[in-house]
Amino acid sequence: MRFRNILTALGLVMSLGLAGCTTTTGDKAEVAETTKVEIFSDSYGSVTDAGYALPAIPIQKVDKKFHRQIVDYATTEKPGTVVVNTRERFLYYVLPRGKAVRYGIGVGKQGFAWEGEAYIAWKQAWPTWHPPKEMAERKPEVAKYVEKGMEPGLRNPLGARAMYLFNEKGQDTLFRLHGTPEWASIGTAASSGCIRMMNQDVIDLYNRVKPGRNSKVVVQQ
Repeated sequence: MRFRNILTALGLVMSLGLAGCTTTTGDKAEVAETTKVEIFSDSYGSVTDAGYALPAIPIQKVDKKFHRQIVDYATTEKPGTVVVNTRERFLYYVLPRGKAVRYGIGVGKQGFAWEGEAYIAWKQAWPTWHPPKEMAERKPEVAKYVEKGMEPGLRNPLGARAMYLFNEKGQDTLFRLHGTPEWASIGTAASSGCIRMMNQDVIDLYNRVKPGRNSKVVVQQ
């Protein structure tokens, strides 16, 4: 009888122990699920777009935090809003249910940074580049493009896509969200004020945004 009681007690202890493991495992799985990040590091291969052969980006050379990914993002902004954090070098496209697509970006050099609210008035695939006159004064070699523009192509500073930011008065801010062939500049302050993205990323963002006054862009420093 005593032996049987010992076995019963041991069985109870084992049962409680297994129950405890099950609960712990479930908690860990739940935490992992709520903090899960979907990353798109395999989305930077070569692609033919509108007749242009975009080369693959050696994405392993780019800090992984700047790879396109879906992240948890707490904000009061509506889905469809673009939020640019110039200090952290991230652009967020707000999704429903507390999520956002996060892209790595390059930002303006010190002295050329801009912050505020705007909207995407229009967007263009494989745009022609017209540098502002102020840039031509600083860089005489680009003056010839002020009027006639630089034709679209793999070396065009605007890359594969451009989105044009206007202020609430409907005036062109002269700032753009655009692609760049200079993938190594992502995560740095290298541009003349515009927000640059890897070409594969700017194509993804371009396909998501809809131009108009509801396409809000918030640029933070």
